[in-house]
Amino acid sequence: MSDVNPQLKAFTVLNRTAQSIQDVLKKDVAQYGMNLNEFAVLELLYHKGDQPIQQIGRNILVANSSITYVVDKLEKKGYLYRRACPDDRRVMYAAITEPGKEFMDAYFPEHEKKIEAVFNVWSEEENDIVIDLLKKAGHHAKEM
Repeated sequence: MSDVNPQLKAFTVLNRTAQSIQDVLKKDVAQYGMNLNEFAVLELLYHKGDQPIQQIGRNILVANSSITYVVDKLEKKGYLYRRACPDDRRVMYAAITEPGKEFMDAYFPEHEKKIEAVFNVWSEEENDIVIDLLKKAGHHAKEM
């Protein structure tokens, strides 16, 4: 009889849960003609305003090598544009367009409802506990 390492089990459950949630959200944004990375970039610009392209990857947890491709796709769709930084010509910003804002005005509330639906299996207290525990593990991992 083998004993299951509780930390390994927690890691496995966390990864499987994250994958299941990602699958639901991928399907959700696909109906809007986007992938998760495109939607995440547009959501960042929608909520936080213009962002240096070089920093977008860190904000939405996507590899910097993929960001240029995602920005190109969103630019072709007319949802964002690039603008040069007035103080540093090496820095390029991504900015949401009016059609990008209209897209997010139309679809973000539905996406938010989908996320709420995924997590409504928890009470408010359980949700707070999960957030605290995940933050605790994340901060500990960063310190390692």
